[in-house]
Amino acid sequence: MFESIILGITQGVFEWLPISSEGAITFLEVRFFQQLGDLSNIIQFALLLHLGTALAAIIYLRKDIVRLGKSIFAHDPNNPHTKGELRFLAVATLISGTLGLALLESIIYFEQLLPIASQGITVVVGVLLLATGLIQLKALGRGKEKKDSAALTWKDDVLVGIAQGLAVLPGLSRSALTVSTLMLRGYDDKEAFRLSFLLSIPIVLVGNIFLNVKDFVLTQNALIAIFFSFIFGLLTIHALLKLAERFPFGPIAIFFGVLVLLSAFLG
Repeated sequence: MFESIILGITQGVFEWLPISSEGAITFLEVRFFQQLGDLSNIIQFALLLHLGTALAAIIYLRKDIVRLGKSIFAHDPNNPHTKGELRFLAVATLISGTLGLALLESIIYFEQLLPIASQGITVVVGVLLLATGLIQLKALGRGKEKKDSAALTWKDDVLVGIAQGLAVLPGLSRSALTVSTLMLRGYDDKEAFRLSFLLSIPIVLVGNIFLNVKDFVLTQNALIAIFFSFIFGLLTIHALLKLAERFPFGPIAIFFGVLVLLSAFLG
């Protein structure tokens, strides 16, 4: 139960920061809770915890979601904002879901050939955290064109979908990759964060349907973890999103990456 509470809190806080929540959960599972099972199982459990923060995001972004829902039934082709957002959500979710599933299946395949030790998993998380930080540094200061959702193109949809799909790898932050991609494409940080977290909702729901429903067993500890993920996600989403918009987290991701790598080699 203690483990479930800690992992739920970690997901609830780290989800809104451009530092990989999945990487943090994987690191805690392997290094502190000695969960030496398959990396793929840890990733699937991390995805399950995203249900809590997805519900928090639904509540926080409820006005955007209601507006999009109304536009589907109203079918207003003259509204470029809702038209662009709906296409963006559909295309990016399809691409990221396909890519994410392919990557997870590849991890399962390679684990069967050569099981990955805890030190190896820790090194992977550390290296990918470094990559997350470097990507954010590259996007720093971009987004000067101040585009909004009306400017979304098919190229934006595809690139963000690929970025989100890659984030199935623990250490690559979903928010950092998608926000950085949007900023590099000319969207300002506020709009990039809004679109990124709007996009997080369908991929979490679709991912859990495809990966966790078949062998779905909702234990008491899993419920506790999801509950704490939701509560802490709801309590922190506004403050942490505002902080992430204003504060460069690239150096912090790199710092965490170095710490994780040091923990792998120093024991």
